[in-house]
Amino acid sequence: MIDRSIHPNTRTLLDAWRRMQADPQSHALTGPGAHDHESLIDRIFVVEQREDQSWLVRTSGTTLNALVGRNLVNNNYLDLWTGPDRAMMAAFLESIRFDGAPGVVRGRGETLNGERVELEITLMPLSAESGRSPRLRMLGLYQTLGAEPMLTGKPVFRHRISMLVPPDTRRSGVQLRLVAAQ
Repeated sequence: MIDRSIHPNTRTLLDAWRRMQADPQSHALTGPGAHDHESLIDRIFVVEQREDQSWLVRTSGTTLNALVGRNLVNNNYLDLWTGPDRAMMAAFLESIRFDGAPGVVRGRGETLNGERVELEITLMPLSAESGRSPRLRMLGLYQTLGAEPMLTGKPVFRHRISMLVPPDTRRSGVQLRLVAAQ
């Protein structure tokens, strides 16, 4: 995933995910701790894929709940999205699940009064294995990109997708190139 212009909270979470993937057996992670990023922790959520292909929200932070105007726990994450955006989000979650790597959604949230806020939603698998895991969980970060005070406490009612940044599955390291000459 190309992460040139992402929010600092997104970068922090992606860096932590990469460290965990590099050494999954380690329980003592190096780098910043949760106490260093309190504003990030309240925007985190965890979703779990169910057998019916829904994505049940297992936990959600207090700031996230306030932004959407309700507690998301035990609700289908896909219910935040409608129409083509819902179908794109379902396919996007599937690509993250299959590739076993993080992805980022850029979009906007709208209140019932028409106020808008730009959003960046990061999703990353909580399992080191990609493929067909029936109970996969993903860690998510719901980050606003400015203009949050303009909402004046009104909940985000509608979510729209502007851009999807799929998992980057390129392998780093030595690459072999075959050149044939006649």
